[in-house]
Amino acid sequence: MPAVPCLPELGVPGGWRTAVESWTRVTGRLRLYGRDMEVGVQVERCAAGRLRDAYPVAARDLELRVGPGCPDGALAEVLRVLVHAVGTSDPRCRRIVHAVPEGDEGAVATAEAAGFRHVVDVDLGEEQLSLLVAEPGRGTAADTDPDRIPGT
Repeated sequence: MPAVPCLPELGVPGGWRTAVESWTRVTGRLRLYGRDMEVGVQVERCAAGRLRDAYPVAARDLELRVGPGCPDGALAEVLRVLVHAVGTSDPRCRRIVHAVPEGDEGAVATAEAAGFRHVVDVDLGEEQLSLLVAEPGRGTAADTDPDRIPGT
């Protein structure tokens, strides 16, 4: 397992407030308030959590889990806000992962509307999940010119 850095303090952008319920080096629970809603969120370093053996994790990958109290139609906005917060608070994060039950096309569509893309379905033993990721542009950019030396 790679050395796992501490979770960043998440600065959520305008109109939203957070209250930390619990926070450790690798996992945290908080309440997100805004837009006439309150929702529980769990943030966890993938390398130290339930996804550590599910795919080739990087030390800074983060999983976002939004609680079941999120109002219908608001999940995509909540995910966008959280991705922005992670990108600002931990710019070296390579991947932000959101897992949904395998086969839940509605949940996949909602995550895709928030900027995630489906990557892989995994079996964790007790549950089967579809993993969706949001990656910074630097993580997905590819130079396809075979005659160019990268970085020049």
